[in-house]
Amino acid sequence: MNQKIRLQKIMSESGIASRRKSEELIKNGHVKVNGHVVKEMGIQVVSSDKIEVDNRPIKKIVKRTFLFYKPQKVITSTKDEKCRLTVSDFFDPKLHLFPVGRLDYDTSGLIIMTNDGELANLLMHPKYLVEKTYLAKIKGLINSNDLSKIRTGLKIKRVRYAPARIKVKEVDRERGNSFVEITLTEGKKHEVKEIFSFLGYPVRRLTRVQISFLKDEGMRSGMYRELREDEIKKLKSLSR
Repeated sequence: MNQKIRLQKIMSESGIASRRKSEELIKNGHVKVNGHVVKEMGIQVVSSDKIEVDNRPIKKIVKRTFLFYKPQKVITSTKDEKCRLTVSDFFDPKLHLFPVGRLDYDTSGLIIMTNDGELANLLMHPKYLVEKTYLAKIKGLINSNDLSKIRTGLKIKRVRYAPARIKVKEVDRERGNSFVEITLTEGKKHEVKEIFSFLGYPVRRLTRVQISFLKDEGMRSGMYRELREDEIKKLKSLSR
């Protein structure tokens, strides 16, 4: 087969990294095609071309995708310079999985682990508005006015946060806490914490319980399950 495909697409489909990360590897001179370093973003290759990343040939691997319930105090990364536990430590390294997006060190809940770079790129692209739902325990009894602000969107330190769905699940008046469910589509860094902190409700505990249609039903901290083919197709259909 001599169909030409963009180099970064081949790299992502081979489980090297997401397409965006693959572009960074190309730009920084880590990639060779047929023995020559390439740095052009638009270069196309065919199946017979020899592609190397840091002098190691890439191999076609079977695409695998898992839903993982990340515990607290686990880094959302493939490795950590401080030798802390990472999400990759829960999986066989031969699978070449990487996390889709991120969860803070002290945040637990669902994250997708995959070696399918095309799927990862789709899920992380802001234009597809993939919903993520969190349960948050916040300090204070949140009022209807602040709930309305979250639903209409906020501007915090010159950063615009899109409208979010939110509902109060429980109120602990004795301890002065609220338990809320909030659904976002943007995925800005520390978005949930920034929103509640700005309104005067520090987050005491945060758990991601849903990514699009994927829920944490039957899962506990540290557990994972492989996604079915129909679930993967449904995720990929979000871009249509």
